[in-house]
Parts: sequence; structure tokens; C-alpha cells
Amino acid sequence: MNYYEKTVNEERKYTGNIINVDKVTVVLPDGRESTRDVVRHPGASVILPITDDGKIIMVEQYRKPCEMISLELPAGKLDAGEPPEECAKRELQEETGYIAGKLAKVLTIHSTPGFSDEVLHMFVATDLVEKNAHPDEDEFISCRKYDISELISMVEKGEITDAKTIIGIFLADRIIKGEHKLS
Repeated sequence: MNYYEKTVNEERKYTGNIINVDKVTVVLPDGRESTRDVVRHPGASVILPITDDGKIIMVEQYRKPCEMISLELPAGKLDAGEPPEECAKRELQEETGYIAGKLAKVLTIHSTPGFSDEVLHMFVATDLVEKNAHPDEDEFISCRKYDISELISMVEKGEITDAKTIIGIFLADRIIKGEHKLS
């Protein structure tokens, strides 16, 4: 079956600091028209920092949309025209203070394809060198190292709920066990 939806109109409903929202009119495969609300996002890079002794560097910060403190992998929005790898390097140092000796792209993730075009580019960072963190002036974050078993337990208990982080934790477990090889 043909699932393609042809776009016949787009109307910007909201322009924000990070996202825009469009009302998109489409023609469905059966010829009827429908509308879709689409959140437009510039994309982001997610970093899975693995230390030489197999620990994962995580960041903790308050997330207003969820009204909670969230433990997550370091990540950040792409600047206009910025390659995902450069964003990953920048965000890793800004949020954690670490610089990666090696950075390998491992995944592309569509975070919420039902309503958003956001694409997350996940990188594994190794051969880490500690420098100074310098988060954005509106970011209040801290970072620390965790054993993978502790992180998996936190996921299982519902203490970590961020989807990109959960994906990264399970990937890190496979990498540490030698079940997933980095290029």
C-alpha cells in the first residue's frame, strides 16, 4: 500500500526560540484531505561519553515541560548550518567539561515522528580528557560518572525517563560488553 501523504499547504502557527509549529494540509493515500500539526526543530546531537574505565558521564538538570529534575546524556540543539559532529564536540565540553579524543556517530533517532521533525544524532565519545565545563548562561546543570549497571537499574525503576538517554544507556551496555563495535 502507498502510505505517502502529499503536502498541499503549510501555515506557520507559532515561531519560538527553539521550535516552530506548522499546520500542514495533506492529501491522504485515498485522496481525502487532512491536517497535521508539525513541530519543526533544527535537530540536536546527543553524546554518549564512555570513560576509559567504562563509566558513563551523565548530566542532571531541571526540565520545565516535565516539571522534574532529569538525569540525561549530554545533548544540545544544532546551531544554524552546524554539522552534528561539531555540535556534539561543543555540547560535550560545554555541559561536562570533557573533550573527546574519539567521536563516532552511532545512531540517528527521530525523537517523536508523530508530531515533530526533530532528528537526534547520537555520538559515542571516548578517550576523554577533562577540562572546564562552560554551560550556557541559562543552563544550570551538573555532571557525574555512573556505572552502567546503576543506570540500567535506574531505567528499570523509572528514575530515568528521557528516551534518548534510555537508548544510549542500552547501547552503552552493548558497547561495554563488546557486543557493539565502534567504527
